[in-house]
Amino acid sequence: MSKRTLAILACLGATTIYGLNHTIAKGVMPTYIKPFGFIMVRLLGASFLFWMCSFFIPKQKIERKDWGRLFVCALTGMGINMLTFFKGLELSTPINSAVLITIVPILVVVMSAIFIKENVTMQKGLGIVLGLVGALFLILYGAELRQDAPNIPLGNILFVVNAVSFGTYLILIKKLLEKYHMFTLLKWLFTIGLVLCFPVTIAEFNQIQWGTIPASGIGSIVFVIIGTTFLTYLFNVFGLSQLKASTVSAFSYAQPLIGILFAVATGKDSLTLVKVVGTLMVIVGLYLATKKPRPKQLT
Repeated sequence: MSKRTLAILACLGATTIYGLNHTIAKGVMPTYIKPFGFIMVRLLGASFLFWMCSFFIPKQKIERKDWGRLFVCALTGMGINMLTFFKGLELSTPINSAVLITIVPILVVVMSAIFIKENVTMQKGLGIVLGLVGALFLILYGAELRQDAPNIPLGNILFVVNAVSFGTYLILIKKLLEKYHMFTLLKWLFTIGLVLCFPVTIAEFNQIQWGTIPASGIGSIVFVIIGTTFLTYLFNVFGLSQLKASTVSAFSYAQPLIGILFAVATGKDSLTLVKVVGTLMVIVGLYLATKKPRPKQLT
């Protein structure tokens, strides 16, 4: 199996986990754990896991000139990204979060073309647009899974900030992946992110009553630490090492698809013609966005 195929599978794995996370994380917030306290748990758990993994690879020293970019990556990818998404999820709904995450590919395509001069082919552009339309089909006709949303407008604004932040992170981290091992980067990114978020998250972290959280809630928290944090960031950086930033971001279109399939499997939703059509559009869009273009033949 080629590295490109593995990268595509990794991105699919990450977006699958993200698709499930919209509902799973919402299930324990804010009843058992508040959003900023949840971020502290994520950062602590993932930092520990990435440091443990880094002991099994050759040591690398980050060059002085790269610390600035590393800091901004931690700020956008582990700080602003996480804080705004989980706070938005507390205030809004899983469906709304799935709606607004679909603007990430558009942002990444625009920023990639501007800042890193990434070539966007007609095929990839068509795939991204088709995926967006399909994702909106799925979202607009999908059933709401939660009603505990005290401030939907503010939550939706935070989702937009999250999308911009995550898109920036995907572009900036690409250059660093060309020089450093992914475990070297991720251990430092999460450590810096932990320090940056500490003043914001420590109060809600101290409020967590671990003894009152049921087994199902603990399971959800473990899923968020290992799945939504450790594995997704690992999968995404591996994907970025083999694919363009705009290609990796296109996988976010599959999140509404995963969410609906999860809802159908658990009996919380049912398939309709609109959902089937939307699903097919997402699949075709992802195929076009990730298909490697044929090299031009010399004449």
